[in-house]
Amino acid sequence: MASTSSSINTEALLSSILNSFEPITLDEMGKVKLMNRIDTKYVVSVSQLMSILRCMKDNYRVQIVEQHKIATYRTIYLDTDNATMYLMHQNGQKTREKIRVRTYVDSSLTFLEVKNKNNHGRTKKTRIRVNSAETLAQDGAEAFLASNAWYNLQELSPRLENHFGRITLVDKDMTERLTIDLGISFKNHKNGRETSLPQIAVVELKREGQKPSFALDVLKNHRIQRASFSKYCMGCALTDATLKQNRFKPKIRAVQKIIAL
Repeated sequence: MASTSSSINTEALLSSILNSFEPITLDEMGKVKLMNRIDTKYVVSVSQLMSILRCMKDNYRVQIVEQHKIATYRTIYLDTDNATMYLMHQNGQKTREKIRVRTYVDSSLTFLEVKNKNNHGRTKKTRIRVNSAETLAQDGAEAFLASNAWYNLQELSPRLENHFGRITLVDKDMTERLTIDLGISFKNHKNGRETSLPQIAVVELKREGQKPSFALDVLKNHRIQRASFSKYCMGCALTDATLKQNRFKPKIRAVQKIIAL
């Protein structure tokens, strides 16, 4: 009962803080064009997140989708039987790919997405609208993957599912965007194992070139160091001990250290 009460108090406090932000609509967010984007990730505890958000409320706006300030996401990651895409990341390959079916729950939209990262750290994302992970063949996935991915539909199957809430902030100069993922949970489609990381949040700062960033200053003031964090790889490593995962063990320890704060 105590943990449930704590969770409710955390949600209420987070809601109160977000209500102090000026809102921005999804259509207005479309004006934020980050053509020369630099992306950096950070992993923080939920208590650290509260403090960070309080510092940012006068300089950023919070995105509203269907009246929600925290949007709900569901993602199913596809991979080969040998977990090739997971192993590319585990083995440190700079050029790699992820293929996922992402549902934006609040707006009832689902997309098949391909994310390719090149050896310069730049990410390209392409996607098509689909009905579900179960209807990909009927929804044109084969032709889409043939044009945009390294794998065909027959080589792929669901490996990991995750759910999380996302807060999206944009600075008032419209030069940077932050996404904050929290309440992250995982389900492994190969073995049925489930786990969650309710005590952490993953912050991703997307800014235009080397322009000054108030958010970056806030993170530095909180002594938050940048950290690589892949929800797909972390979820696979936490739910499947048979996968090679030595590259992710330090990241898992770092997350456990944050949880213990």
